[in-house]
Amino acid sequence: MAARLVKRCTCLLREATHLAPAMSPVGQLRLAWGAQKPVTSSATSSSSRLPGPLSELVEKEQVFTPYPERQEVDQLIDKATRPEELLELLGGGHCLHENQAALTLIQLSRLLSEKPKDKALFIQDARFQQLLHLVNSQITAVWHGTLVKLLRSLYALGLPPTSKELRSVEQEVRWRMRRLKYKHLVFLAESSATYMQEQDSQELLAELLVQLERRWAEIDDSRMLVAMMMKTGHLSESLMTRLEDKHVLDRAQSITLPHLYNMLLAFARVNFRPEREDPFFSLVHEKLGSELAGLEPALQVDVVWALCVLQQVLEAELQAVLHPEFHTQFLGVESPKDQSTFQKLLHINATAQLEHPEYTGPLLPASALVPRPSALDRKMTPLQKELQETLKGLLGSADKGSFMVATQYGWVLDAEVLLDTDGQLLPLRAFVAPHLTLPSGSQPLPPGAKRLAFLRWEFPNFNSRSKDLLGRFVLARRHLLAAGFLLVDVPYYEWLELKSEWQKSAYLKDKMRKAVAEELAK
Repeated sequence: MAARLVKRCTCLLREATHLAPAMSPVGQLRLAWGAQKPVTSSATSSSSRLPGPLSELVEKEQVFTPYPERQEVDQLIDKATRPEELLELLGGGHCLHENQAALTLIQLSRLLSEKPKDKALFIQDARFQQLLHLVNSQITAVWHGTLVKLLRSLYALGLPPTSKELRSVEQEVRWRMRRLKYKHLVFLAESSATYMQEQDSQELLAELLVQLERRWAEIDDSRMLVAMMMKTGHLSESLMTRLEDKHVLDRAQSITLPHLYNMLLAFARVNFRPEREDPFFSLVHEKLGSELAGLEPALQVDVVWALCVLQQVLEAELQAVLHPEFHTQFLGVESPKDQSTFQKLLHINATAQLEHPEYTGPLLPASALVPRPSALDRKMTPLQKELQETLKGLLGSADKGSFMVATQYGWVLDAEVLLDTDGQLLPLRAFVAPHLTLPSGSQPLPPGAKRLAFLRWEFPNFNSRSKDLLGRFVLARRHLLAAGFLLVDVPYYEWLELKSEWQKSAYLKDKMRKAVAEELAK
């Protein structure tokens, strides 16, 4: 910490020399410390730890220093259309200061986002490393807004977690966290929270969430409120509660429709229900009544799907997106985005079938329910592979179970088995399977037979730092229960505790017994 403080003082004294060369040494020190305070909170933080007289001097003599006048190089950075143009600035006779170097990295990240394959090549370029070194050496002088954008850019550029420059920027953000404006915290949450999870920057993420929760009263507009719910609500239940208090309901009348819909999607993502949910959803339905048909088609599906997750969808809303004139535009689509929308249509169709017995139609045609190859064409995870291998050992015969079962409801089962009243495995393919779109067996299920579905839950399926499933997977469990399955849930945090094959087999047997026992106890 002492070395870091000396580094800051050196930087500030140098700035004072540029700002007021004719001043006395004391005057220079006063101006430098006072001028730096509004620009970097780290300087302020450092001054607050200095002994009495100097600390008091700094607090009393604060002045604002305007940003330097824009130079030719600033325009070149802004107007660059190729990554090479930015790196050439270093060898073109331009002397970049720390903020210009940071802005260059930010612009470079933006341009390389269109050329992801070129990232590794540019990161190895000596000029790129020179930019990183320049920013890192003067990181304390980088402006607040530029600093948070710089961190996002370094994440996006794919710097390794071990990069000392990345760690330096992360540490600087932590130093300044309490002094950053709330809009800067929201920007970090929107743009960098996912990267922080992936980069193992858990301490920085935890500090960000703490500051967001402590200063939630500073939220001053609906866009910021919705952004927080969308990006960080699933990371902290207490923060989501604070954001709701900020009731959501009181602001709902003034919130624009896009923000209201985003709020609804945020709630669905984490399976969150406002404390005053009845008046809130009454308002949502009131606005949807006249506006739903005017939304962009994919957004219509998103909104109705969110209401399905939250168990708030109305018959008229189901009919709007399941009507042939609407849903046919998503049949046979190829783009990932449209396929994702169609997957949600399958979930909406399942909601109408399984959770709304009074629903009279329309529904998706049977031909649309046939699973696509892409539904099963995914790389197998370690948990998935181990689960299948253990189950195959338990079943003994291939006809006693099925794996990766794509249902007409838009959900894929990890495995499926049939048990008779004595708990013995039955030949699965001999019996009718109403959850499949393609014909299977012809025999009706024996009286008392139970159909079990095995569902593995990986880390991303849960709300961060909790054992609560995200809304999408809560919907899956509801649908499969309504379709008559007994569920055998296999969460990652339980499976990781099992070390031997014997333990894994015993675990699954016990799970199956408990599922049957709970059903019989009803």
